[in-house]
Order: sequence, then C-alpha cells, then structure tokens
Amino acid sequence: MGREYRPNVRETAVISKLDHAKESQRLNAMNQLRDNIEALSDRVAMKLIEDKLVETTSLQDLEGQIHHCLQKLLAAEDFEVQYQTANLRTLVPRPNFISLYLTAFIVEELLDHKFIVEIYGTDEDIYRCVDRQVSREIPV
Repeated sequence: MGREYRPNVRETAVISKLDHAKESQRLNAMNQLRDNIEALSDRVAMKLIEDKLVETTSLQDLEGQIHHCLQKLLAAEDFEVQYQTANLRTLVPRPNFISLYLTAFIVEELLDHKFIVEIYGTDEDIYRCVDRQVSREIPV
C-alpha cells in the first residue's frame, strides 16, 4: 500500500515566506514604477535610440508608447503579465518582470506602429538595454 504524502510544516512555512517575500518585492517594484513612470519611459526611449536598437520618426511618440505600456503594466493582473511575457520568460535566468514586460511590448507590439522605422538587435540586446534603465530607476 502506498504512503500518503503529508507536507512538512517547516517546508510549508519556508515556501510561504518565499512567496510572501516575492510578492512583497513585486508590490514594492510596482509602487516605485508608479512614482518614476515618466522618468523611466523617457530614459528607456532615449537609450533605445542611443544604442541604435530602435529607429523612429518621433521620439515623443516612442516615449508615449512606452509610457502607455508601463501604465498598462500598473493596471494589469498577474495572469496578463505572465501571458504577455510567456515567449521571453527564458531569455535570461532571473528576469526583472518590468523589463521583461517592456521588452515583450517592444518586440511584439511596438514593431507595428507607424512611427517605428525598424527595430534592430536581438531580444536579449533589447532586454539588457531596457533592464539597465529599469534597474537605475527601480532597484530590486
């Protein structure tokens, strides 16, 4: 006869603490994003152009689209964030969810806007560029 599995109380407590810490870190990052959304969208747009990863006809439109994406992230539920970033989840070992969400937006949706001429570089290049800017504004 097979043994019945009973979770260890200590194991359950550790998992619970890790989940709580992860959720707390996520909420903290979202609050910092809310406070720094303008500066972050401007910074990301400028860096994408400086690094020649995005070619555009209008810097203001690019900043506006990035700002709109970050606003959507603030209002999104966890499932929506997971769905949006599903294709890029394995891009780096421990991705920042804000950087990953913004990278997915740039790679998948921004490409189709009328003011975007071309997007250059690999997904990793774009992620690294975005993550450097996000890490400056929102240290995790």
